[in-house]
Amino acid sequence: MGVWPVALARSTSTKNSEQLADAALWHSEAAGAVRCDLCAHRCLVLPGKAGVCRVRVNHAGILKTLVLNRLVSAWADPIEKKPLFHVLPGSKAFSIATPGCNFRCSYCQNWQISQVARASDSIPGEVTPPEAVVEAAIRSRCEVVAFTYTEPTIFFETAEAVGLLARDRGLKNIFVTNGYLTPEAVARSVSFLDAANVDLKGFDDAKYRKVCGATLRGVLEGIESLLAAGIWVEITTLVVPGLNDSDQELKAMAKHIAGLGRHIPWHLSRFHPDYKMAGPGPTPLATLERAWRAGRDAGVDFIYLGNTPGHASESTTCPTCGTMVIGRDGFQLTALNLREGRCPSCGECIAGLWAR
Repeated sequence: MGVWPVALARSTSTKNSEQLADAALWHSEAAGAVRCDLCAHRCLVLPGKAGVCRVRVNHAGILKTLVLNRLVSAWADPIEKKPLFHVLPGSKAFSIATPGCNFRCSYCQNWQISQVARASDSIPGEVTPPEAVVEAAIRSRCEVVAFTYTEPTIFFETAEAVGLLARDRGLKNIFVTNGYLTPEAVARSVSFLDAANVDLKGFDDAKYRKVCGATLRGVLEGIESLLAAGIWVEITTLVVPGLNDSDQELKAMAKHIAGLGRHIPWHLSRFHPDYKMAGPGPTPLATLERAWRAGRDAGVDFIYLGNTPGHASESTTCPTCGTMVIGRDGFQLTALNLREGRCPSCGECIAGLWAR
């Protein structure tokens, strides 16, 4: 479905020192160090060093980004693939990414581009002006620009520039994110960001630190900041056998999500082995259905099973009367029965961003 693929830039890599650009959201510290205020790591970056993400560096006492407008992917996807099920159903999202990530998840499915900065002193990518991204999205008949595939927080400067132009042209903007944003980053993103799908990778801080190199608290605070800012939020959990699929952990996640708002969609996705985690097999369907029941028992209204084509949970049903209001088969829309955001049978308001 790609309409404007950007090559994975094997021939356009450059040395880090050749692609410095001013970074956003930081402040100076003593002895030439800088503090990055973009993500919850809040890295103290010494002169000549990089932050955890490896794409933000201290150059002579000024924080610089190595990935400004440096795209490694640009593709038109169904918005359902993000997954965002309560944002413009059936629309297309023009999806872009730059290299890098502030996590190091051992089961990352896009590790070739998310972890490249940790393994090389060169950053791949094709420098693409924000105007070109927005024009390509419009030519592709996309209604949304998605910052995805890698972590959009670490290419915030690119997302902001593209997002502001996209909003001016009537497009919506979405993050597919690990949720590790600071309140300062969320506050600044309000000027262009409409929605976010946040990966909640579990509910155990020790496992978060071991598998992802981050804290659970930082993710939960990021979700709370997005919600408080009025940005539409959906949550995805990749259910990994033996890692986060215990009844205790699933119930804890479900309870927390319901406490944030029972209208928040929860996507439960099937794991498949990748990157450094080749041991567990694919998630059994029975495990996903057990997680689904935990969510319903906790009071979450909208729960979807991912990577399970044809499963009944792909469709959206009214939490009051059970009427199917949005039908899906995989990433394809099969029915859209909403009436101005309400159930056609009982009039219940179905939360989401429906207006085009």
